[in-house]
Amino acid sequence: MQLGMTVTIVNPTPWPEMFSFLLGDDITAIDAKSPKALATLKAADVMVVLDISDVKRLGMLADTVRTLRAPKSVIDHHVPSDDPPSTEVFSDTSACATGELIFDVASVLGLEITPAIANSLYVALLTDTGGFRYSNTSPRCHAVAAELLAAGVDPEAMYQRIYASMPAGKLRILRDALATFDMDAAYGLTWISVEAGALETHSLRAEDLDGIVEHARSVSGTRMAIFFRDLGHNRVKISVRTTGKTDANAFARQFGGGGHTKAAGALVEGGLVDVQREVLAAARVFLTPGT
Repeated sequence: MQLGMTVTIVNPTPWPEMFSFLLGDDITAIDAKSPKALATLKAADVMVVLDISDVKRLGMLADTVRTLRAPKSVIDHHVPSDDPPSTEVFSDTSACATGELIFDVASVLGLEITPAIANSLYVALLTDTGGFRYSNTSPRCHAVAAELLAAGVDPEAMYQRIYASMPAGKLRILRDALATFDMDAAYGLTWISVEAGALETHSLRAEDLDGIVEHARSVSGTRMAIFFRDLGHNRVKISVRTTGKTDANAFARQFGGGGHTKAAGALVEGGLVDVQREVLAAARVFLTPGT
């Protein structure tokens, strides 16, 4: 790290194991549920919230962040919310990833982009664009990626780390998820689901579900794809992906969620069957022209 600072990452969700290689000796990741999390936030000299536009998405950390007296700011590329984690917000929804904005901040401040920093920023661009395939892959995104490659990123090594090191259980859970695939072609609506306990059955983590919804979105004629993940305890997480002009963020906001125009999500109370019925009914209304 530069400037002699020690960085602690307090994650609203557990730090994904597959990204542990990005952590340096002076960077510590703490789960929000850890007893150290709140104490760490309260003792911080400066707090920066990354990739989150709504303070409520910080979960149990939200109240502490709201009352924190230390200087705090937000760097994010999601659609702005009415309740951001700070009044100091550096946001650009046209950015392909928050990592692109961090690159801009570093460039303006004249900070050195070391190979380790370049790796982290490149992974942010790579994952948020689906390997530079999604519609948010802009000329600017490729330009930043080029500078990161020049700073020392090995693209083949990053591919191996992120996309070619999956546990066998991930293929098995994908198999099970695809078995639930269904489609309402009249509305361009597709969906798949994963039952509660599936992660434990296959010895997986939540991040191993990343990208599953893309299989539903890849079906010809799809305007909206929805992935239902039953979390148990009467809660279901929905991940929404859209094509064309269909606004995933606007749809997810109906359920208290949000995100991007083409990718959004929400947490919905209820059992899997009831939530599917409610969300799919709302999706059909949303996708009906003129409604």
